[in-house]
Amino acid sequence: MSLKSDLPPKQSGSPLHWSGEVYDDMGIALLVAALLLVGLVFQDYGITHDEAVQNEYGKMILAYYTSFFQDRSALEYLDLFHYGGFFDLLAAILNAFSPLGVFETRHLLGGVLGVIGLAGAWRLGRLLGGERAGVLALTLLALTPPFWGHMFNNPKDAPFASAMLWTLYYLCRFVSESPTPSRSARIGFGIALGIALSIRAGALLMLFYLGVGLCLRLLGPFTRFKSFSLLGREAWVMLRSIALPLLIAYGVMAFFWPWSYQGLLNPLLALLGFSTLGIGITTWMNGQPYSADHLPSSYIPAYLTVTLPEIVLAGLVLAFVMFLVWLKDQRHGLRLPQGTMNFFLTALAALFPLLLFVLMRPTAYNGLRHFLFVVPPLAILAAVALDRLWESLWRLHHWAGRGFFVSLMACLVALLWQMAQLHPHQYIYYNRLVGGLAGADGKWEIDYWSNSLREASLALADFVENEQRELGGEPRTWKVMVCGHALSAYYYFPPNLVFTKKQEEADFMIMYTVINCESYFEGRTIAKVQRFGVPLAVVRDRRYLSIRGVGR
Repeated sequence: MSLKSDLPPKQSGSPLHWSGEVYDDMGIALLVAALLLVGLVFQDYGITHDEAVQNEYGKMILAYYTSFFQDRSALEYLDLFHYGGFFDLLAAILNAFSPLGVFETRHLLGGVLGVIGLAGAWRLGRLLGGERAGVLALTLLALTPPFWGHMFNNPKDAPFASAMLWTLYYLCRFVSESPTPSRSARIGFGIALGIALSIRAGALLMLFYLGVGLCLRLLGPFTRFKSFSLLGREAWVMLRSIALPLLIAYGVMAFFWPWSYQGLLNPLLALLGFSTLGIGITTWMNGQPYSADHLPSSYIPAYLTVTLPEIVLAGLVLAFVMFLVWLKDQRHGLRLPQGTMNFFLTALAALFPLLLFVLMRPTAYNGLRHFLFVVPPLAILAAVALDRLWESLWRLHHWAGRGFFVSLMACLVALLWQMAQLHPHQYIYYNRLVGGLAGADGKWEIDYWSNSLREASLALADFVENEQRELGGEPRTWKVMVCGHALSAYYYFPPNLVFTKKQEEADFMIMYTVINCESYFEGRTIAKVQRFGVPLAVVRDRRYLSIRGVGR
């Protein structure tokens, strides 16, 4: 089964027949557009729960180097020393010069790294299925709400997903070019793997994928020549080619993750420690609460099923059908040409972590975020499969191909509209299998990271300003209590709003709805943050409450 298109590269009115150069130009244009969009919207995203401590961690790593290794606080800060500090160290360096606020700078950096991840999807899709499939892979991933929604204010999982995607791209090139991969494949794999390791120790999985891929590459010559001496020589050449990328990866990891080289096995210990981490977080799946360290085996597969866009799910079903057809063709002997090998490695990177979760049920925090890194390869597999279907329908009849193209564009435009309606809360997207966001409300995780509290704070600031303008008099200061992650709200307060922890003195209350705060605190509702009719945050005026023990 060949994954590359064999249609002639001629110009035609049909997008299916546009030349590879046209699609490459489209890929560059889409990346530039995505980068410009990041520059326009990065300040719309709120502060998530992890960002404050991650920001401190980055400053500690910077202090570790600027103090010439004397300040060792980064090696014992909370449990964050078990994570690499790639993103946080970059953010700390940028914040030393940035004219933007601390968290605005971090959000801009996250958005840029997300676009770099989109570039990785383009390159990997191009490697698997040609120029057209590469552009479709880029587009599908950019329009996958869980990926875009996490890009700006998820300081670990989103950068990790981008780094793992580039590592997978260079891994496919490394394996395909073995036993003597090019220098660019070796160096690229080493740098990408080192960055991924310097975010999460889970990148060690890539070494397993590498071993599987190289073993399959060795299998081909051995089955043809049945020579153990040839097998040994090939294996030795492959092992030598691995040395350079591993050295590069270790150096990059060590720079961004000082704790990793304090002990030889520290990265492995970090990986094992987080898989069994006990944590008191309650998460939801289909209306049932679960502890994050005692999740059902179906938790991550279920979240993927309800949070991936329908067009991606359809592409994945099609990819599975393609696999069955390929498997049928192998009844006379296993054949793994280069294109199929790349497809296999991408499928392995997408599905093996899910298999591990089903079998081992490690700790996983709210929703999909700890497994966000499987979303890009899944989107790429879907894109390649949809591209092959488009080509097959065109071969059947050009009107069938045109009809498929129109349907595909309609699906993508509808998805873009949904993401625009959710902005800047794309990470709470749910597909029609559960009735969209409204159907997921109360059954699945919604705004668990307090992203909506920024919007609620700005709404309160507007309310107070308008009230002052209407009533006149001397400006005064109002006290505001927050039910939720307080920093996510008070970071955006103007000078006339002051954060308080005391309920009895609060003039206003800002609440997110994830833990039903609005059910416990009374007051007159003056603003709601909602999407598709689902409230994410509520602002209440408590100045006129007279109930004893509740208000002032």
